[in-house]
Amino acid sequence: MVVLETRLPNLLYRGKVRDTYALGKDLLLMVATDRISAFDVVLPTGIPQKGLVLCHLSAFWFKKTAHIVPNHFIALASQAANVPSLRGISQLASLPGDIAQRSMVVRRARRIDIECVVRGYLAGSAWAEYRKSGTAFGIPLPKGLLEGSKLERPIFTPTTKAETGHDQSLTMQQVVEMVGEPLARELEEKSIALYQYAHDYALTRGIILADTKMEFGFIDGKLHLIDELFTPDSSRFWDASLYRPGQSQPNFDKQYVRDWLTQSGWNKEPPAPELPEEVVHKTTQRYLEAYHRLTGEKLNLQGS
Repeated sequence: MVVLETRLPNLLYRGKVRDTYALGKDLLLMVATDRISAFDVVLPTGIPQKGLVLCHLSAFWFKKTAHIVPNHFIALASQAANVPSLRGISQLASLPGDIAQRSMVVRRARRIDIECVVRGYLAGSAWAEYRKSGTAFGIPLPKGLLEGSKLERPIFTPTTKAETGHDQSLTMQQVVEMVGEPLARELEEKSIALYQYAHDYALTRGIILADTKMEFGFIDGKLHLIDELFTPDSSRFWDASLYRPGQSQPNFDKQYVRDWLTQSGWNKEPPAPELPEEVVHKTTQRYLEAYHRLTGEKLNLQGS
């Protein structure tokens, strides 16, 4: 079963992957669909079970990193009946099982319109820039690095949070101009701390967290982590046992889809082509493997 779109009461926002609904009491229901985007374009083909992985893996990481930065996560919708404060919400009680299993109940936040990207390895657009100029997003890097090389220390490379079209890179000075220096520095510090913690944990599970992006917002005037966290959609996950600098790394994320789209000759502008069945199947397997390795559990849910 592939869920490309949900139709529930009180829709607030339909993003590239998530459908978000108002629950009242400053609560939101975030539903992770099976939509997949690449190069900032939503593809016409869904990836079975992808939304389940995003939802449950984000919940796993939100719980695991709450000691570093508070976050908006309250409960998986499928477990809302176990949370006393959520028992009186009729929308949750009447949720279809397959939707509840791919949904989180979260606190409503005032979002900061910046994608907080942290890179610990040289890959993707950072590698492309480095080959041309020896920099990554304007940050000078040592000479002689290879594709996939580990950086001496993680770098903060924020971008805009575009509603449509492509996100644009931001310099630290631009971030300061947007939100002020104290918050800009806090975003950088917290983002790198979260990345480093997750990177070190993932390595014990046989995965290299090469880079990732995070979002933050304010709840009751305090900075909180929001949206999703360390998923195959928002991160590069590499197989640590097969890691070799100087090549494209075996991965457990949507790089496989990006690679196929690039090889197809698509110009990275809408509309995107349909994905072949083999690409869909292998992407599902990569996402499930990432979940299994990181959590130690199999994702085997009713209705999946």
